Amino acid sequence: MFADIFAILAPVFITTGLGYIWARSGRHFDTGLVTSIVTYFATPCLTFAALATVDLGADALVSMGTAALAANIIFVLIGWPILKIFKLAPRTYLQSLTWPNVGNVGLPLCMLAYGQDGLALSVAFFAVYVVLQLTIGVAFVSGSFSLKSIIKMPIIPATLIATGFLATNTEVPAWLYNTTNLIGQLTIPLMLFTLGVSLARLRPVSLARSTALSMLRLVMGFAVGVGLSEAMGLTGIERGVVILQCSMPVAVFCYLFAQLYNREPEEVAGVVISSSFLAAIALPGLLWYVL
Repeated sequence: MFADIFAILAPVFITTGLGYIWARSGRHFDTGLVTSIVTYFATPCLTFAALATVDLGADALVSMGTAALAANIIFVLIGWPILKIFKLAPRTYLQSLTWPNVGNVGLPLCMLAYGQDGLALSVAFFAVYVVLQLTIGVAFVSGSFSLKSIIKMPIIPATLIATGFLATNTEVPAWLYNTTNLIGQLTIPLMLFTLGVSLARLRPVSLARSTALSMLRLVMGFAVGVGLSEAMGLTGIERGVVILQCSMPVAVFCYLFAQLYNREPEEVAGVVISSSFLAAIALPGLLWYVL
């Protein structure tokens, strides 16, 4: 079991570490360019290739989407009153409790733990979270909502087209699968490398508060993941994917949004870094539990 867990975690830590070392050495890394490539090309291709050819059935993918939506709602219902009790601004901190890093960390973990089936299920979970984060999440942090933010997300048509192939039992042409699979394979290594670069560039403050919020995010995520799995009757890979995705540390996007809309970015940076550090310590135990 130790060897299996190490084999899952090693690629994640090493690739993220390479990004961290690259940034700390002062080398140039165009985060905006890489993020655009991942967002507009690699992730939609990964989504299509993973979903359109999976043998799990539509019901399993719908369960993942439902779990993602339910988890997000529960995180808000738990996080909002806690922040109010401790007089912390929800617009600054709620996203840190609500948006786990289901992309940079969640996707590779699920793929390495459960193979292509795990990747497909985690992509379905991830797709719903991306839509929520880039619409409702941005609207909450910024104070305004734009329909253009939905229209500009290529992961939505990629998901719909893949669903069409699944629903009609249509075989994906070899050229289309090979192309989207090749481009989609860029997603996970680029996400992990960019995560390392981002962590190296963050400048946190308020270590005690950041640590407390990070522990809340991780403990709450695990509890919600286990509770949802039990409530929905999930077993096997589906159960493992939901627990893993819910238990992820704070998404780096939370810091980017805080910086973009001037919501105390240094405070959010502290939660991102401390939750990532604590998650790294907890991941062996988490993988042992779900496997």
